[in-house]
Amino acid sequence: MVRVTDVRRGQVYLVGLNPTRGREIKKTRPCVVVSPDDLNAHMQTYIVAPLTTGSHSYPFRVPCRFQGKSGHVVLDQIRTVDRARLVKSLGRLSPQALQRSLSVLEEMFAQ
Repeated sequence: MVRVTDVRRGQVYLVGLNPTRGREIKKTRPCVVVSPDDLNAHMQTYIVAPLTTGSHSYPFRVPCRFQGKSGHVVLDQIRTVDRARLVKSLGRLSPQALQRSLSVLEEMFAQ
């Protein structure tokens, strides 16, 4: 299990998302932490957005490259997950993709 003090915004973890319902993104997949570090340091849950290579461009999906693969940050599928769902650290999202993702989230919730 990942230590709670180690989780930072912008880090990508392999996250077990099952069980799911309906159209929720399924299986264990890379997700980027989008919750703020102040929250991450004190909680045992994290707000994450899944990464996918099979997505189409939509207004709430940010193009990115991670581990040499092109894909999207799927911001319309953000979830709060318990730290027990974080399987392992995979690295960090690029600063540009993270900043764009945070800007899109701000737009989404400001409406």
